[in-house]
Amino acid sequence: MCEKTIKGSEALLESLLNEGVSTIFGYPGGQAVPIYDALYDYKDRLNHVLVRHEQGATHAAEGYARVSGKVGVCIVTSGPGVANTVTGIADAMMDSTPIVVIAGQVAANLLGTDAFQEVDVIGVTQPITKWSYQVRTADEIPQAVARAFYIASTGRPGPVVLDITKNAQVGQTVYKSVTINHIRSYIPVPEMNSEKIAEAAELLNNAKKPFALVGQGVILGNAEPELLDFLRKADIPAASTILGLSVLPSDEPLNMGMLGMHGNVAPNLKTNECDVLVAIGMRFNDRVTGDLNTYARQAKIIHFDVDPSEINKNVTVDIAILGDVKTTLPSVTQLLNKNNHKVWIDEFRDLKSKETEQIINREIFPTEGALTMGEVVHRISEATKQKAVLVTDVGQNQMMSLRYFKYSRTRSVITSGGAGTMGYGLPAAIGAKFGAPDRMVCLFTGDGGLQMTIQELGTIMQYNVDVKIILLNNGYLGMVRQWQELFWQERYSETGMKNPDFVKIAAAYNIPARCVTRREDLDDAIGEMLKLRGSYLLEVRVEPKGMVYPMTPAGAKITDIIWKR
Repeated sequence: MCEKTIKGSEALLESLLNEGVSTIFGYPGGQAVPIYDALYDYKDRLNHVLVRHEQGATHAAEGYARVSGKVGVCIVTSGPGVANTVTGIADAMMDSTPIVVIAGQVAANLLGTDAFQEVDVIGVTQPITKWSYQVRTADEIPQAVARAFYIASTGRPGPVVLDITKNAQVGQTVYKSVTINHIRSYIPVPEMNSEKIAEAAELLNNAKKPFALVGQGVILGNAEPELLDFLRKADIPAASTILGLSVLPSDEPLNMGMLGMHGNVAPNLKTNECDVLVAIGMRFNDRVTGDLNTYARQAKIIHFDVDPSEINKNVTVDIAILGDVKTTLPSVTQLLNKNNHKVWIDEFRDLKSKETEQIINREIFPTEGALTMGEVVHRISEATKQKAVLVTDVGQNQMMSLRYFKYSRTRSVITSGGAGTMGYGLPAAIGAKFGAPDRMVCLFTGDGGLQMTIQELGTIMQYNVDVKIILLNNGYLGMVRQWQELFWQERYSETGMKNPDFVKIAAAYNIPARCVTRREDLDDAIGEMLKLRGSYLLEVRVEPKGMVYPMTPAGAKITDIIWKR
């Protein structure tokens, strides 16, 4: 390997190239100027996307990572710059999204002096990262970058922060590329236990009512084919967490829908009726389990996971299978008997028919009244032939989109799960388009969430990012308003919103836009949006007080489902 003497800022960019990085999201500032000066000479090898806010940089990196399977990267400056990334870092930690946040920092001799724009980055971010490290010399940079990417991308993925002092950026170093595939004391993938594999297979071979709960761990482990083989051989019905959606095609016969507070009726009810519950790459979040004291008490539970800390954290399990799901799942599958659970599966389908009649059809095929969120989502899903990437913001728009958008391939759902971050949608959609330039990206957002990061329309304008923005405008912070209606005696405290003219705002950013208020105009507007190359904002004025049903109240039994008020 040829060695060369270069500045630390150049060593940083060379190290990023060595990790296969091609796209960076960022925002320059005083303590990151050396990095951006070096970037000037790397424009032909590194595509830098100038966002309009550092929070947008982290969410864009998340969207890029989620759709591409690569590590998302963003670069920011010190002080308020890196402080603005905290929301995105926390979001990535909750949702196991691999991103590397690189922050400029004041010179090492000024650390601890309250220098201009100095923030204790390590102290702030350490609780919400897999690893957070301060680089104080140029010589450390190649090793730190290689370590950061290895930690972010292996085992259970997550965010890493590198805080690089200004003297490290401008100092000279003899650069040599570094590759890391092992760190002492860090075990990203636990060793598989063959005895547990055999126990799980025996339990499933004797099960009468098995049920699988599938999470994002299957997607992160690239184990979608292995999951299908497992489910089909044993004839096991399955449902997904919101982050696990699209791991199974929407039309897969064993796919019973979505779990959770606003999930489908059958999966939630049948969780408390199955005899063997198989959790695969999911973490038993409270929005899935409801009241833990009444959750799946009748079932034997098998838990597949790469992260030992998730075992027995919320739900005590009978068999824990640690390891890479791409290896552990087929190890169980080969020991399974070919099975048939038609009678059990028909029970799911009966409940699905009931939900379709009482909730779904009324939401997506209304015959009168204002436009509904569900019908807008359904019509766009049909128009895109179930091939688009769905990106959502958070709230009612999120739950309606996740319920009624359909998928034919994996990595088709980009949403904020654990943190529930409003404002996530627009920058994440931008990142998703850079991560999958050949795929259509449809963002569903609400009037509240859009305005939290609306400045990223400037990023779309500058780079002509082809994102279809569907604004489901009900004039409320809809999900909070729904809770106020159901549980707080309709005391609508500070949830009504007086909104701007979003079409005019889009026009200011040279983004074509249209506002639809009538049902008879919807299909024409959708066709116009999808036909046009480039970004588009479709604002749809939906019913102001629409509700997302079904709903299981927070902390209630998962069988305490509200079908309709």
